[in-house]
Amino acid sequence: MTLFSTILVALKALRRNPTRALLTTLGIVIGIAAVITMMEIGKGSSTSIRNSIEKMGVNTVVIMPGAPRHGGISQGMGSQMSLTPEDCEAIARECVHVTEAVPVIGAKGSQLIFGNTNWIPNQIVGTSPEFLNIRNWDVEEGRNFTRRELDSRARVCLVGQTIVREVFKGKSPIDSEIRIKNTGFKVIGVLKAKGANMMGSDEDDVVIAPWTTVRLRLTGLKTGTATNTTSTAATSPGALYPGTGVAFYPEQSDTLSTDTLLVPKFTHVDQIMVMATSPEKVNEAINELTTLLRERHRLGPGDADDFWIRNAAEFMKTLSSTSAIMTNLLLVVALISLLVGGVGIMNIMLVSVTERTREIGLRMAVGARSRDILQQFLVESIILCLVGGIVGILLGHGAALLVNMKLGWPIETSTEAIIAAVGVSAVVGIVFGFYPAWKASRLDPIDSLRYE
Repeated sequence: MTLFSTILVALKALRRNPTRALLTTLGIVIGIAAVITMMEIGKGSSTSIRNSIEKMGVNTVVIMPGAPRHGGISQGMGSQMSLTPEDCEAIARECVHVTEAVPVIGAKGSQLIFGNTNWIPNQIVGTSPEFLNIRNWDVEEGRNFTRRELDSRARVCLVGQTIVREVFKGKSPIDSEIRIKNTGFKVIGVLKAKGANMMGSDEDDVVIAPWTTVRLRLTGLKTGTATNTTSTAATSPGALYPGTGVAFYPEQSDTLSTDTLLVPKFTHVDQIMVMATSPEKVNEAINELTTLLRERHRLGPGDADDFWIRNAAEFMKTLSSTSAIMTNLLLVVALISLLVGGVGIMNIMLVSVTERTREIGLRMAVGARSRDILQQFLVESIILCLVGGIVGILLGHGAALLVNMKLGWPIETSTEAIIAAVGVSAVVGIVFGFYPAWKASRLDPIDSLRYE
């Protein structure tokens, strides 16, 4: 008997009891659907994590202040204020595996005012012009601020798409003036949309300005050990020379006193962002950064680092491994349901062999060999599993799309999972259908004809 004729005979046998065939495949349908859904959600999550890392820059390295200890108690990362703009300049100048290095200062929580609209941006970032290169971020409209504006502490800024939508109602903000902490900033550029980062935070809800301006006008002179928060130019002459009545310096007007900011001698930054020459050189760049900063901070061989270095590869590795663990865990649950479906198919096929004992004896009496009987029942089992697999693939993809629409979870169609699902369905049909088919092929024709 040819394979084609065997398939036709198997299909006719399955059509005799469609309800039982449908219920038999239900376990396979549920198992394959669960596998496809989990694979698409897991792959979508991994891709989303990778894209978030790439938005920040694959070869990006972030240096953060350390966590000092007092009495054996850590004060928390970032509380030491050990990084300075001079560290950033030294990194850009001396590290051969570094192409860009910029200081970063945050002023989160400050209110932005434009006309009658008040808005608190998710981020107010003070940095250098090269920050956009490191973050792989382009200006959609207008321009970036210049090094000259950075050095002169110009009150200019760039805004994200969320600021344009919520504050400017979708209109172009170029050359408009916004106020942050009673300081006016001229909008000179609009950033391209980036969307949410890996933590779900809106990256487009941002204002970026020169770090010198942000430090002096928004965050204050937070220097830890800053000494020049006062100046003789702003001190009353009578306080310096009581009783003399001689004014050695002319008194400042209210306007001049408000607009003149005193530059601190020692300024610390919240973090330093560095771009390595290539993703392959990130480890070499980290080694250079560690050596240089320890030398600049005068740390001895036994002293702990007063800074932390993190890179995008670490974030991607950690988050990807976590996502992979959760995906594999869900796949194990899905495979268990597939196993249950296979046992169900074997059970139904055994019942079918018992019900069709007389038919088997009749076929063997007219010349069918044991191999033909084995092939027929095996093909029936494989057809049941393949049909269940195809229906499960469609149902699983539909469930993934529903999750994406209702919950907003990222999904990605997995061709490998679809191919694997078809293969697994065939294997389940063969493995769990072989014993019933073998049992049918071993029946004695005479006993089978007598069976009622």
